Amino acid sequence: MEFADVVKARHSYRGFLPKAVDEKTLKEIFELANWAPSNCNVQPWHVHVLSGDACNNMREKMKAAAVKEPSGNPDFPWQGKFSGDYRERQICSALGLWEHQGVTREDREKRAWSWMRNFEFFDAPHIAFIFVTDEFPELVRLAGDTGMYAQTLMLAMENAGLGSCPQTSVSCYPDLVREELGIESRFKLMMGLSFGYVDHSDSANNLRTDRATLEQSTTFHS
Repeated sequence: MEFADVVKARHSYRGFLPKAVDEKTLKEIFELANWAPSNCNVQPWHVHVLSGDACNNMREKMKAAAVKEPSGNPDFPWQGKFSGDYRERQICSALGLWEHQGVTREDREKRAWSWMRNFEFFDAPHIAFIFVTDEFPELVRLAGDTGMYAQTLMLAMENAGLGSCPQTSVSCYPDLVREELGIESRFKLMMGLSFGYVDHSDSANNLRTDRATLEQSTTFHS
């Protein structure tokens, strides 16, 4: 695929086939993602990729945790709310997803089902958890580095014929992930990324969101 096609084709998929990605392809994708840029080339990301039983066990435990403690205990708590254009985009995205999932605002039970799909990893056969360590004082810069890594990873997946969905929702349960994987507490969970072969029969995957105009996002000076 041409680079522009890969960028425009990538979007968040929310329905996957049970078919696993072979080990050779996995390693090629994550090796390519390691070429992502970072501040002073520190490459602060630490990634754990779960497949097979490891992924399924985590899925079941995270679903149970989400039912027991919906708010979780994230390493990076969410603060504040979106407003203005940002809030409008957030609402349009949520309503668009619900429409494709057959969910209405009035149906609390179906809305809860839609939210729980996050912790089912949308049936993906793989999930990657992306950590950073607590030794870095500039967390905002770390977030930028992690974002560049995650985007590079998702583009590599798209180029390999795979779909992905970046999820901050699963980062609400970092203690569970650390305990299950035997990870030290100094590693802080930034986000998760469910991925695999796309289930095109899942109507949630028909959702496409638009983008702001160039004039809204970018100012040119000369």
